[in-house]
Amino acid sequence: MFRLPMPARTRRAPVLALASVLTLGSLSACSLVGGGDDESADGAETVVLLTHDSFSLPDDLVAAFEEENGVELEIRQPGDAGAVVTEIGLNPDDAGADVVFGVDTTFASRLLDADALETWDGELPAGAEAFRLDGDDRLVPVDNGNVCVNVDTAWFAEEGIPEPETLDDLATPTYAPLFVTPGPVDSSPGLAFLLTTVAAYGEDGWQDYWTRLVDNGAKVVDGWSDAYYVDFTAAGENPTRPIVTSYDSSPAATVTEDGSATTTRALLDTCFTQVEYAGVLRGADNPEGADALVSWLLSADVQEALPTSMYVYPVADDAALPEEWAAFTERPTDPFTLPTDEIAENREAWISAWRDVVAR
Repeated sequence: MFRLPMPARTRRAPVLALASVLTLGSLSACSLVGGGDDESADGAETVVLLTHDSFSLPDDLVAAFEEENGVELEIRQPGDAGAVVTEIGLNPDDAGADVVFGVDTTFASRLLDADALETWDGELPAGAEAFRLDGDDRLVPVDNGNVCVNVDTAWFAEEGIPEPETLDDLATPTYAPLFVTPGPVDSSPGLAFLLTTVAAYGEDGWQDYWTRLVDNGAKVVDGWSDAYYVDFTAAGENPTRPIVTSYDSSPAATVTEDGSATTTRALLDTCFTQVEYAGVLRGADNPEGADALVSWLLSADVQEALPTSMYVYPVADDAALPEEWAAFTERPTDPFTLPTDEIAENREAWISAWRDVVAR
């Protein structure tokens, strides 16, 4: 998902403190655990996490995990969730990591079809079972959220233009050319937005919608970070566009200095539900460390750190949320969804058709 470090984000992301993504691979511990062959310079055994570039958790939590399990956690971040899945798909027998995290609802079937994961038989926290894929015990739900179109409310107020509310609004002249979105090829929020349009307009209508969107000046970029941190007027380095594909949690990351308001809003009629999963990779060099790492991602400390670290919602029912989330974020009551098997069956064809529309 999601991904803010902003966020998720993301993730992320989410995922995400918005200001930066922490470099975690340099942290180390001092004793050995598990049966793998890889060792760090100080002799501690390594457990390797392959994840998206929005992954971010506090240094002290990582250090505590390393000390408790006698490992060094190495983080590999090749790009967005799609890039992670692609890397594993190229060599599912030996992906060069022990655990994958950040594979979401939109990409999950790629890993399952590649038989790239081992069964995980650990214990889920209360509430997490509701997010599990039907009949599968290889992908473990860790967080959830909704990909939604976000708007810079401060920009619209200053310009005196009414904010959009619906997907249809984005394709009207009032909002040309104000929208930026990641594409669906390597970006999980980008793919979620494509699936939103499929769910909203149907097999016979989504391509026409994208034609209207592109003709209206919508900008498509590679990843969520490019869209949010480069083009989006509420956070970007060279901002020109006040409408962006992001998350329902993103407004919690754009609170004013006095804490009284947020300067962005998620459009709740444009949202698509995502769940992010972790899994032990087949061929893991350190399977014991891998099991411990997945369990750690479900621990109370990590679940409660997810909102402020990656701007995603925990799957554990009893995980406390930050006060600003209650004040400045809203969750959609009827988000768009598609059955996982329908996504798996049609994803590549939809992406191919999308390419044709955008490239024409």
